[in-house]
Amino acid sequence: MSLGISDLCFFYRSKPVLRGVSLCVDPGTLVGLVGPNGSGKTTLLKCVGNLHAPKSGSVQLDGLNLRQLPARSLAKIVGYVPQDTGAILPLSVIQTVLLGRTPYVRFGAKETDMDAVLNALEIMDLQSLAFRMTTELSGGERQRVVIARALAQEPRIMLLDEPTSSLDIKHQLEVLRIMRETASRQRLIVMLAIHDLNLAGRFCDRVVMLKDGAIVAQGRSSEVINAENIRKTYEVEAIVRIEQNMPFVMPLQVTK
Repeated sequence: MSLGISDLCFFYRSKPVLRGVSLCVDPGTLVGLVGPNGSGKTTLLKCVGNLHAPKSGSVQLDGLNLRQLPARSLAKIVGYVPQDTGAILPLSVIQTVLLGRTPYVRFGAKETDMDAVLNALEIMDLQSLAFRMTTELSGGERQRVVIARALAQEPRIMLLDEPTSSLDIKHQLEVLRIMRETASRQRLIVMLAIHDLNLAGRFCDRVVMLKDGAIVAQGRSSEVINAENIRKTYEVEAIVRIEQNMPFVMPLQVTK
């Protein structure tokens, strides 16, 4: 019951963006995609979520080719949270989260749909905001609402593109803790693009480090986030300490 990404290649026009990316992710795992701007993190998420069609390679879940699924079927398996949440609809929080049930609803929301919505609101600690309009929320609150909407889909795979970028330190820690606990408890596969190496090292079960569309290293955070890989990938000299099996990064200077 694993997600298999095999030899994935993608081009923007004639420019290669992903170069033969392969990895396997087991249920219950939180995977952090790290790397400099333009390394292919967002593109990889979009190819997994079938928002981009790769030039070659495959994305399979339990041997099922996700690219061959109808949109409604795919939406029951994959939840995607973009970095830019787009235009804010004039809906309440609970109405927005209910949109996550669209793949299931045909003739009005049922009790099971509302149960999924209420569970997602509870997971993201949004109960007190349920009847607030999303247009009245802060950027960080809206980000949590969008994550709740994806959780309401009850997917088997969650894809999040820099989910902490608009959050303060407290909510960065809370969102990543929630994602890790949810992955473990619900046996979800969670993949997220993230810039902060310390947060990735603190919360991710596995880290995939990308540069120029190729994987530089993948494995446990303490194995991947080290001074040599940071120098090679980011062109930055850094001190990396391992404490409680977690890496802590202090960048020093650019190498070039």
